[in-house]
Amino acid sequence: MSLYSLVTVLLLASLYLASASYLPSQRAPPTVTEFKYSRAHSLESGYNFDPRDGWQPVNISNLSYKYGPSRPPKVHRPTKPISKFKSILDPLTNVLKGLKGIGKPEKVTITWYTGHDLLNPSCWKDSVWAPTDSSFACALTREGWTSRPQCFQFLELCESTKNKCVFVRVVDTCAGCAKGSKHVDLTKNAFRQLADLEVGALTVQMRVAKQPEEW
Repeated sequence: MSLYSLVTVLLLASLYLASASYLPSQRAPPTVTEFKYSRAHSLESGYNFDPRDGWQPVNISNLSYKYGPSRPPKVHRPTKPISKFKSILDPLTNVLKGLKGIGKPEKVTITWYTGHDLLNPSCWKDSVWAPTDSSFACALTREGWTSRPQCFQFLELCESTKNKCVFVRVVDTCAGCAKGSKHVDLTKNAFRQLADLEVGALTVQMRVAKQPEEW
C-alpha cells in the first residue's frame, strides 16, 4: 500500500471515529417494572370486580368538542427546556414499584382528549408542564362529582370484558363533562390501552390506586 493510500485510510478512520462520538447513546432497555407499568395489564381470568376491593363503574368516551368557554384560554406551549422533575409524568414510565389498586370500586365513563385541551392542567397553578398524547394522565368531571378522586391521585381503570387495565394519574378537570357525572377523560395513549379511539364512549371499572413507592 502506498504512503498516500495509508494516509487516506487513516484520515477516513479518524473522521468516522470522531463522528461516532457525537452519536446519541443507545437507550437502555426498559426494566421489568417499567415494562409492566407503562402499558395495559390484565387481572386473572374470571376476576370479580367486587366493590369491597375498591372498584366502581365509570364511563369513558371521545368528546373532543366538550370544552366550553369556561376552559382557560389557549396558550402557546413553553419553548424553554422543562426539568426532569416537571416532565416525569410524560409518559408515566416512572410509576413503578408499589402501584396497586385500593379503595372502593365504581363504574365511570371514560373519554379521551388531545390538542389544546391538554394545556393548562388545573391541578397546578401556572404550570409550564402539560400532558401529551403519550402520557398516562386524566381529567375528571369538574362539578358535581362529590366523591371524585383528588388531584395527583393514581387510578386503576379496567375494561372488564377484555380484562385490560391501565394506571393513570389525575392532573386536570373536565369542564365539558356533564355536571355530577362520574367521567374520566384520558390522554389518547391511556384510552388506547383499553379500547380503540374510534369507540368513543365506554363504561369501565375504576378504583383509586396507592401512590407508588418510587415517586
